[in-house]
Amino acid sequence: MTIRLRLTLWFSGILAAALIVLCVAIYFFVNMNTYADTKEQLRDQAESYDIVKYENGLNQTDLNIKRNSPFYEKDFYVQLVNYKEGIIKTSGELQVNGIKFPIPEAKTNPDYDYKKAELKTNEGEVAFLIYQVPIHNNTDGTLIGLLQVGAVVASEENYLAGLRVILIMSSLICLLLAFTIGLFLARKALQPIERVIRTTEQIQVGSDLSVRIPIEGPKDEIGRLVYTLNIMLSRIEMAYNGLDESYKAQRRFVSDASHELRTPLTTIRGNIELLQRVWSKTIDPEKAGDIVLALDTQRWELSNEAMQDISAEARRMSTLVNDLLALARADAGYEMEKTTLPMLPIVEEVGRRAGLLPRNAEWRIGDLSALNGYQVYGNADYLQQLLFIFIENAFKYTPSGWIELSAIHKENQLGIIIKDTGIGMNPEEVPHIFDRFYRADESRGKTVGTGLGLSIAKWIIDEHRGSIEVTTMEEEGSTFVIWLPIDFSPQPASIIMEGTDRNEV
Repeated sequence: MTIRLRLTLWFSGILAAALIVLCVAIYFFVNMNTYADTKEQLRDQAESYDIVKYENGLNQTDLNIKRNSPFYEKDFYVQLVNYKEGIIKTSGELQVNGIKFPIPEAKTNPDYDYKKAELKTNEGEVAFLIYQVPIHNNTDGTLIGLLQVGAVVASEENYLAGLRVILIMSSLICLLLAFTIGLFLARKALQPIERVIRTTEQIQVGSDLSVRIPIEGPKDEIGRLVYTLNIMLSRIEMAYNGLDESYKAQRRFVSDASHELRTPLTTIRGNIELLQRVWSKTIDPEKAGDIVLALDTQRWELSNEAMQDISAEARRMSTLVNDLLALARADAGYEMEKTTLPMLPIVEEVGRRAGLLPRNAEWRIGDLSALNGYQVYGNADYLQQLLFIFIENAFKYTPSGWIELSAIHKENQLGIIIKDTGIGMNPEEVPHIFDRFYRADESRGKTVGTGLGLSIAKWIIDEHRGSIEVTTMEEEGSTFVIWLPIDFSPQPASIIMEGTDRNEV
């Protein structure tokens, strides 16, 4: 059984109970009001007769209808019963029609009052309302007779019968209409749920998480449910797309890492095979002499060159593995240890050590006074690594000109600027430079590197709740501004700066 049908049946059942109570109440009050005047007039008429004492005889009582009675226009009948003598005396109207009222059994304390009866007449059965008054002996209180005053209530009974039919038929019609309208309203009210079911089935069959449930009507409970489900579907779609993108990025990451590792491994293996071939050659003893000396010199030169290649590729592999390890830590949610640090000594130390790195462009240290007296909450080693990444990047892409390190202060942030006059890049490539293995130059071999440095830099910046601002133009150079939030907590009395080798990453 559907919810719609259950709701309709519940509504119809409650309405049926309410209609039954209402109809019974209406019928009861109408019945009471219909007979109220008739009963009062019957009682008044009965009390108007002068009942003679038993010793004078009941049969001498005048049973003629009072012409001043309110029953003048009604069919009115009187019957007097003598229990002692067994004589029944009736009014003239009863004698003409040959009707006798039913006589109740004589009792010591009979319960008379109003009685309804269906009496047979020449015209058929007629409904009567009879008011019965017992007559007692005033001397000893014994029951001696009965006075019955009756009136035809056929019109009242017909009226009440019609009322019953009207109440029953109207109740049935109301129930039928209520059931039909209730079924329609329940369908309209539950229509959003039908849309929810259709949408979820569509998602289940087609795996299209972009489908949304249309919102129609007021923002009632179902409207809020539909709104909440749409938000949930949006979040599920975002999570699913994020997982899908992560999976694709992971595949690209593995592919690029394999490519980057394959190149140095191929170089190392080729040089080792060359060394094996060179030193495996044998010389005829008879041809010894100058040939041996020349051959040894040649072997030494080849071996030295091969060793240099092996050393360079090994360092490159070590750098790549360290970068991969750093990114793996970032992906695993690694939390670096942080403390309150003065920023000026860190930047000055990086600037001094950067001047010792090999480069073609001029290295400049600009105005760093904006950092004086300010501190940040972070990790000194990782902050130095962050600066070296951008400085080495500037060295790499600036074959001539100059590179400058400076700083600015804006509101509650410190900005460290690395500006160069190098080859720059297309501004459209800026959103991608922090992607792993992304290289702005079209050819990977154009500049040496793993393509992971800026990804690590972005992770370090995020860990320090900072941001990066990039301004660049092709053949005009690039400017990187690293923004870090100022830490206004009390500065330690003394801070010892420790050296680090992270500039080699």
